[in-house]
Amino acid sequence: MLKVPAVLELQSDLGGGKTTFVRGLARGLGSQDTVSSPTFTLSKIYKTKSGEIHHFDFYRLDDAGVLKDQLRESLQDPEVVTVIEWSNIVEDVLPDERISIKFQPTSGDSEERGITIMYPENSTELIKKLETDLQGLKP
Repeated sequence: MLKVPAVLELQSDLGGGKTTFVRGLARGLGSQDTVSSPTFTLSKIYKTKSGEIHHFDFYRLDDAGVLKDQLRESLQDPEVVTVIEWSNIVEDVLPDERISIKFQPTSGDSEERGITIMYPENSTELIKKLETDLQGLKP
């Protein structure tokens, strides 16, 4: 059975689709929680069928402080999917083995995004399965 990677790093401009992505991730993992941006609370936790999603947003911070310690704990828990927005100030805590997802606006539609996914080689099997599963989904 494939396991969801523990760490997802989301990159985009403000309003780029990061929270919308996390909303879909939470729903896909069976969460009934209401997902909203942690920009002002800095972190949020969502319960899923198999564990939790820890969602961090470092946008407003010049120094991660104690939140860096919380992130470190989250990264060590195998039952947690950790999602990080604006990760520059915690780069030294993040594992090399993470999936980075970059959302970029497209020229045609203000609601449409181009998505680039960078992942470690050991996640290739998971990515192929996700691509196959997504082929059958229609918006």
